[in-house]
Amino acid sequence: MKGQTMVSKQGVQLCSSLALTADFEAVDSEVLKKLNNDPKGTAQKFTVWLKNGGNLVLPGQRIIKIDRARTFDPAKFIGSGSTIWRGPANGTGLKGEEDQDQRALALTEINLNAVTFDNCLEEGENVVKGEVKLTRLKAKPVIRLDAAVFQTLWENKVLIPESWKEKVNGNTRFIYFDGTILRNPNGDRFVLYLYFEDGEWDWHYCWLGFDWFSYNPSAVLASN
Repeated sequence: MKGQTMVSKQGVQLCSSLALTADFEAVDSEVLKKLNNDPKGTAQKFTVWLKNGGNLVLPGQRIIKIDRARTFDPAKFIGSGSTIWRGPANGTGLKGEEDQDQRALALTEINLNAVTFDNCLEEGENVVKGEVKLTRLKAKPVIRLDAAVFQTLWENKVLIPESWKEKVNGNTRFIYFDGTILRNPNGDRFVLYLYFEDGEWDWHYCWLGFDWFSYNPSAVLASN
């Protein structure tokens, strides 16, 4: 086909090969019917399978691969002028080391079943400022999941555990990824979050100067 890329040609070749060699007779007809009736959903699951190197993603299995060769681009994902914060929190955010959890950046795969949520509220508190929460998180023996993990989940939403949809005291749970601190064109510090509402996953970002409650936890992993 004119204008077809090498990748798309390889994809067509793979689909043709599967059509000829897959044992469809061994698959329940109701399963095939369900897949055929939901081509968009089936395509999304197939894409996840391809991204996972053709390895099976079994029910209950929550190991996801993080492509560290692809650097998270705030300007492309969020909008022009968005960058990763550099330097200390009280600086301009334009000079110095990126404010990212280096242990998170070293992870090439994540066991989502091992991820826990931490709102950093102390006894007697029902709210905490975002910067205070971040300071507390950095002092704990946990790995703050970063923007690349967030983007991987956003692009493969079928892999997000069902339990992450659960509300907190009737409130929508907003799951933050504090391993990457972002800067907007005005010089404010932000972090990304995922949330499930009205039957679907969505995302946004939040200023660290806001009040954060029990339903604003951060996604973390225990560090060794």
